[in-house]
Amino acid sequence: MYILGFSAFYHDSAACLLKDDEIIAAVQEERFSRIKNDFRFPFKAIEFCLEYSGISLVEVDYVVFYEKPFLKFERLVETYLAFAPHGLFSFWKSMPLWLKEKLFQKKTIISNLQIIDCRWRYNSKNLLFTEHHQAHAASAFFPSPFKEALILTVDGVGEWTTTSVAKGIENKIEVLKEIRFPHSIGLLYSAFTYYLGFKVNSDEYKIMGLAPYGEPKYVNKIYDHLIDIKADGSFRVNMEYFDYGAGLKMTNRKFDLLFGSIPRKPDAEITSFHMDVASSIQKVTEEIMLLIACDLYKEYGIENLCLAGGVALNCVANGKILQETPFKQVWIQPAAGDAGGALGAAYAVYYEYLQNSRKASRNEDKMKNALLGPAFTKDEVRQFLSQRGETFYEPEEEDYYTILAREIAQGKVIGWFKGRMEYGPRALGARSILGDARNPVMQSVMNLKIKYRESFRPFAPAILGFEKNIMQEIRDKIKAFRPTSQEVILCDPNINDKSTRLYKFKDDNGNRFKIWVFTYTIRLEAQLETSLLFSINFPDKVCLANKLLEEISEIGKIYTDNSIDDQIKSCIGLLMNDLKTLNFDSIEGLTVYGNSIQLTLKQDRKILPEIEIFKRLKSIIELNFPDKIHDIDYSDLPIGFRKILYNFKSLAITDDFERSEKILELTKKERSNLIKVVEPKLEEIYSFVESFGDKPLSEGAIGIQCLAEIVIELTNE
Repeated sequence: MYILGFSAFYHDSAACLLKDDEIIAAVQEERFSRIKNDFRFPFKAIEFCLEYSGISLVEVDYVVFYEKPFLKFERLVETYLAFAPHGLFSFWKSMPLWLKEKLFQKKTIISNLQIIDCRWRYNSKNLLFTEHHQAHAASAFFPSPFKEALILTVDGVGEWTTTSVAKGIENKIEVLKEIRFPHSIGLLYSAFTYYLGFKVNSDEYKIMGLAPYGEPKYVNKIYDHLIDIKADGSFRVNMEYFDYGAGLKMTNRKFDLLFGSIPRKPDAEITSFHMDVASSIQKVTEEIMLLIACDLYKEYGIENLCLAGGVALNCVANGKILQETPFKQVWIQPAAGDAGGALGAAYAVYYEYLQNSRKASRNEDKMKNALLGPAFTKDEVRQFLSQRGETFYEPEEEDYYTILAREIAQGKVIGWFKGRMEYGPRALGARSILGDARNPVMQSVMNLKIKYRESFRPFAPAILGFEKNIMQEIRDKIKAFRPTSQEVILCDPNINDKSTRLYKFKDDNGNRFKIWVFTYTIRLEAQLETSLLFSINFPDKVCLANKLLEEISEIGKIYTDNSIDDQIKSCIGLLMNDLKTLNFDSIEGLTVYGNSIQLTLKQDRKILPEIEIFKRLKSIIELNFPDKIHDIDYSDLPIGFRKILYNFKSLAITDDFERSEKILELTKKERSNLIKVVEPKLEEIYSFVESFGDKPLSEGAIGIQCLAEIVIELTNE
């Protein structure tokens, strides 16, 4: 039996195809149209699902839409009547569209399905409709590994419901209680999204990313004026401050007066005020979600919790529920927003409408790691690139991950494209942009030059699943010295803020991305000396360096990925004394790896580190131990070549004029030393350079080649 579920006409349209209870394919329309949160009918998504399964639409037993248009229209009319005469302009603007198109969506759906397959006909039984929150709840429970669970769905609004609690047992879902429009956590969060200058129903996640940079100064103001919270987490929104009930805006003038500022324009500067407002609404959201979850456990005593709805994409709030509530297991639908409604609608038909039996496995859910979208073979990729005249290089299979790891270690950014595309908004190792978490400029490079997005946006470190015990050991040791510390910096603190989403791999999921993480951290240890992928190292190389921690525990957040030699330890005290002369708020983090020391400093709560800070830090380190500064990446050089490049790195430049000036400045003794060290190695150097073949030379290879050319010039004079 095939069941096709889809969502559309509001935002995040998507399609999902089930074969019995197995998810065959699921994908959002935006992945084909390239329009973010595309709301239109998901022609391409449906066509992909059918093509991937090798069937046509006429072979589908049931098509199901994720909400009921008549109930939503009822809510709109009643809301306008309740707020009248306010909202009259909005009413007259929206009604023609509803009366012409949205109210009769069934007719539109039938027509569009026949465009996909002209043989398909509606027979009064093969097109069904679920309620919005029913689809969300089904998407959260039915694919989960639980036989029994509570289901919490929190979003903006469906037809009427904004927050619902249900209980799932086997193949049934029973709604226990709900909160109805206009009282909504999702719409409250969206109102602040609008006020802070971002796009509603699209950019809410940006507020979560901005929140860690601010202080929750306005929490009491929100509780005192905007929302009334009861002990069980139920709430009522004070609509005197909002226009979303019947207007064309989310907030009104009274809201502006409360916070002392008009809404931020989308292209305006983000100030500390905006950060503090974001931090405040994020904290309120977390507290409400915690109250609801704790009360649910107290009332029903069920140990499993499933989450769905747009608010369930708030990773920080989810983390609080996992850590601070009595629930033993929490399962969150990866496509928790409206896109997941397509999957939930299909499951609701299979289990609830058709009453098929359900088997749950405690060890595995039905989501297939959310890798449910399109995939492309090597031949298809090769053909695509060739047709467009693109230059590309295909390494041997055994060299593939080695090359990728080396590129990342050299500060390059990798576009990772492998296997089936993710379902939902998160990059989960199939379509990802990868970079080195140690690099202090990587955040700005990725955000501003590659993704063209706001500088404060966080990243997702990837770690191996079996590092959990090691991570807990590090946390315990850190807390022993700093009881208030809540986390360990896994990478540069400017990348790993409190909204970072860790991507942890299971040992058995077979993901090629996981294999590459393993290759990076183990296979290349000898070549790279530092083996870190946007996360922590392989367990047997994680070293907390107890003595070092005791000596400088006031720094707070320490991460080392190799054992620290005595020379570096002896230099740290001197470095600390020098840093005390600078006007920094605090030292944010210390990383020691290989022969390098990296400190990250905090000043005036800037979102990105000031370049002058790092210039000053570099000069301090150069003054006290110059061999610890690596301007050139030496990771792929033989040990003997590294030492030469360390000693003569000021000459390793490619500009002929600049290099000529440097040569003229050399003393007779410096020239003699250079020739003495490099000349015996000339044959080895050129043999090493030639080993690259047609591949681009690495920084280290270019540097050592420059020194060889200088020596040849000097000996020919």
